[in-house]
Amino acid sequence: MTEKEKMISHLTYDPNHDRELLGSMMHSVDVCMEYNSLNSTQIERRTEIMKNFLGKTNGKFYLAPPFWCDYGYRIELGENFFANYNCVMLDAGGITFGDNVLVGPNCGFYTAGHPIDFPRRNQGLEYAYPIKVGNNVWIGGGVHVMPGVTIGDNVVIGGGSVVTHDIPDNVVAAGNPCRVIRPITDEDYTRSYDWNADKSK
Repeated sequence: MTEKEKMISHLTYDPNHDRELLGSMMHSVDVCMEYNSLNSTQIERRTEIMKNFLGKTNGKFYLAPPFWCDYGYRIELGENFFANYNCVMLDAGGITFGDNVLVGPNCGFYTAGHPIDFPRRNQGLEYAYPIKVGNNVWIGGGVHVMPGVTIGDNVVIGGGSVVTHDIPDNVVAAGNPCRVIRPITDEDYTRSYDWNADKSK
């Protein structure tokens, strides 16, 4: 079994001494550097790069530069995906986003982790568990999503959260570790979001 096959199978693998994985990571750095260096008018070129680089794209999407990832081909984007500045995706375990996902600035999605015991960690071994994000999800700025997490549909993750466990559908969740704060209710669909009115309450 190759190290890549181990990685894709979510087994412990060695990415640091394997020619195939190292080559893929170096290619990813080169692609991301090219993408991040393009000027603001080169939107079509940016889209072309990511369509050829990522594992799957579906319809309209945008990744505000700078954007960085480990492999690229382990990332799947749904329709109408947007990620703001400084998004990092360590995608060895696979990262899947549903439709209408909005990601704030300075967010990270980390499928890769390392053994707790130092002998194996010092060998450079790691594991990678998949991250899945559902439809109609808003992830606030500075959120970090850990290996193996699934975030359900119609979810809001509050800014600065560290998501270490699965989050169910139709909730607002926040904190470190991230936890469900409350369900999304009918009142949320009618709120005006008028700052002056909210301030007076």
